Amino acid sequence: MRNQSSHKAVSILGVLACSYFLTGCGGGSKTDETTVKGHYQPQAGASWQWQLTGTINQEYSVDIYDIDLFDTSSELISELHMSGHHVICYFSAGSYEPWRPDADQFEPADLGYPMDGWPDERWLDIRSNKVTQLMQSRLELASSKGCDGVEPDNVDGYANDSGFNLTAADQLTFNRFLATQAHRLGLAIGLKNDLEQVNDLVSYFDFAVNEQCTEFNECELLLPFIEANKPVLSAEYNSTYVNSASARKALCDTMNNLAFSTLILSEDLDDSIHFNCQAP
Repeated sequence: MRNQSSHKAVSILGVLACSYFLTGCGGGSKTDETTVKGHYQPQAGASWQWQLTGTINQEYSVDIYDIDLFDTSSELISELHMSGHHVICYFSAGSYEPWRPDADQFEPADLGYPMDGWPDERWLDIRSNKVTQLMQSRLELASSKGCDGVEPDNVDGYANDSGFNLTAADQLTFNRFLATQAHRLGLAIGLKNDLEQVNDLVSYFDFAVNEQCTEFNECELLLPFIEANKPVLSAEYNSTYVNSASARKALCDTMNNLAFSTLILSEDLDDSIHFNCQAP
C-alpha cells in the first residue's frame, strides 16, 4: 500500500462527478476542456522498477520507474528522464495517510475505518467533494513535478470494510474521475488492483498495477489490459519465490507467457529484494 500547480482542469466527467457529490467542485478546478494534452501510453511488456521507500536505486535498465509522488523530488524525476526512464508517481487516492503534507486538509467526516494491515491509514469517503478536490491537487502536483503518469492506490474501498456505504457505482465514478483528470493533465494512469471492475475500467486506464495475483489466483482478471496492449505491472512477495530458484523460474515462465511485467520484491518496496522476471 502504500503545492499545487496553477494548472487546473475539469472534464465533463469531472463536472458530473461533482454533481454526484452534491456540493459542487468549489475551487478544485478552473480551466476548460482546451487543456487536454497527450499522455504517455506504455505498451504491454514494458519493464519496470517499483520502489516507494529508501534511496531510489537508479541503476535498473527498465522502461518505467514507479516511485512515491511526495517523497520524490523534481530533480530526481529529471535525472530518471535523462537516463531514459519514464516515471510513474505513486499516491494513495482512497486512503488517508497522516504523514502526508496535505493530511490536515481532509475533513474528519471523510475518514473511515483503519485499513486492514495498515493501522495508520484510514479509508476515505470517495463520494466527498473535498476528497476529489485533494486528489485533483495531487494529480496537479504529479504534473508539476514532471511525472509521466500516476499510480493511485486503494481505489477499491467499496469492496472493503471502509466505514462508508460505498457502492460499486461510487467506485466507478471516482476511478473514472481520476483517469479523466489525469489524462487532462497529460498523465498516464494505472489501475491498482480493483480486479472486479477491470472490464469497466480498462478503456479509461493506461496500465494496471497488481500485487500478488499469482498468490491469489487472480491473474486472468487482468488479461483485458494485455488484450488492449496495455501493460500489467505485477509484483509478488511470497518468500518461496525469493528462496527457491525453481519456484521463481516457474513463476516467471508463467508470467512471461501472460506478457505480464513481473517483479519479486520485498513487501516494504525498499529495493532490499529484487528479481525481474523479464531479465535474462
